[in-house]
Amino acid sequence: MTTIGIFVSSVQKELNEERIAVRDYINTNPLLRLYFDTFLFEDLPARDCKPDELYLNEVDGCSIYLGIFGNEYGSENNQGVSPTELEFERATEKSKYRLIFVKGKDDVERHPKMQNLIDRATPHVVRKRFINTDELKEELFNALVQFLCDSKIIPSTPFDESACPGSTLKDLSYEIIEWFVAVARKERHFPLQVDAPPELVLRHLELLDGTQPTNAAVLLFGSDPQKFLPTAEVNCLHLHGSVIAKPIPSHQVFTGTVFEQVDKATDFVLSKLNRYVPARDETPASETNYEIPKEVINEAIVNAIAHRDYTSSASIQIYVFSDRIEIRNPGELPPDLTFENLKITHNSRPRNLRIANALFLSHYIEKIGYGTLQMIAGCKGAGLPAPDFSQSGSDFVVTLWRDWLTDEVMTKLEITTRQRIAIQLAKDSGRVNSTDYSNRAEISRQTAVRDLKDLIGKGILEKKGVTGKGTHYSLCKGLRKAPYDSESGE
Repeated sequence: MTTIGIFVSSVQKELNEERIAVRDYINTNPLLRLYFDTFLFEDLPARDCKPDELYLNEVDGCSIYLGIFGNEYGSENNQGVSPTELEFERATEKSKYRLIFVKGKDDVERHPKMQNLIDRATPHVVRKRFINTDELKEELFNALVQFLCDSKIIPSTPFDESACPGSTLKDLSYEIIEWFVAVARKERHFPLQVDAPPELVLRHLELLDGTQPTNAAVLLFGSDPQKFLPTAEVNCLHLHGSVIAKPIPSHQVFTGTVFEQVDKATDFVLSKLNRYVPARDETPASETNYEIPKEVINEAIVNAIAHRDYTSSASIQIYVFSDRIEIRNPGELPPDLTFENLKITHNSRPRNLRIANALFLSHYIEKIGYGTLQMIAGCKGAGLPAPDFSQSGSDFVVTLWRDWLTDEVMTKLEITTRQRIAIQLAKDSGRVNSTDYSNRAEISRQTAVRDLKDLIGKGILEKKGVTGKGTHYSLCKGLRKAPYDSESGE
């Protein structure tokens, strides 16, 4: 069997121990050694060609680029670029499968050019942090096994399609199944009748392994899903400020089926948000409007529950801060999907296909693969910043920004009536410049510039561009150093 080549890229002098540890681990691990072969530049015999040609040729010939990034950037060529960066750029150009392992808990001592490389690489690759070689080997093993599974090199049954150990049909709620069929018939023209035998419904949804319910069946229709999957729950916390600090006003844990978890968690978040009911002459129905649209909150929570890694011992965490909502679910993006892809039309990559399909049929999901776009559009329609998508350790994080610039906040920050015009311009169009502001407020250009600088100093605006016509200002996504802790939604 032909082995899969791994090119190990790093600053050799700084990370020599880690490089050798990776090579030796892959060469001795009973599973990995069957499939992978590592390349270390120092293992090559001397050749009559330039070193840069050698390592770039090796990048071309590998299947996986493995970057180990530390604090140092490495020696630079005449253009000021290190071999490590050249190797990463070559792997990117050749569309190699890329893994990045970053050493250290923080980036305090990181060389600016290395930090810039890490920042550029993060949205496009699988990235992990490690502290020591044991952590590096553990994360490497998980990443390479995932590669083998995703590449169909070794067989694997997805978690949601695997039989739930110890469960039987008696552990499912036939009432919930009947409810689901009724909703699915109404919303998606589900072909089975409401009185169809539960086992027939489960087989139609591919939720049985032989005669045993799968994990997805238990999560969707279980009478007590947490009996078999105890960490399949949602932890919701409401905090007064913008950081986690005691006292915590409200902390609730929601269990039950995935449908119940979505409903309960959504209600929890909405209960903590600012809201208003339009006057009857503004709308025919007295529908409650929230500072973040209900549809956005619901979509973010549904996505977390549908796509979380249920093999993890961690649960979903939802934090309602004064300036944002963070929804953290165990798991990562598929290797061929990046954070940037989430902002444009993209193919669906559901981690739990059977769960996602049931959520679609019951109209909890509008369209599989459409959730992030719906969140972005919903926030934009409400005049809010677009959501942020990021990876924090083993958690995928969605951050929804609240309209933190309330009248109360602006009063405490001593924002003038005139400056509020600039803020409204930034809210309406996503940016404001001195020309537009001076025209709208009917003030001099000099006064406009002074006002905008004051808003920057108060942490409300941030400057984009340096000089010239391209210079403009946008709203900060939250006041990081607030003069007080905002309490809202109680």
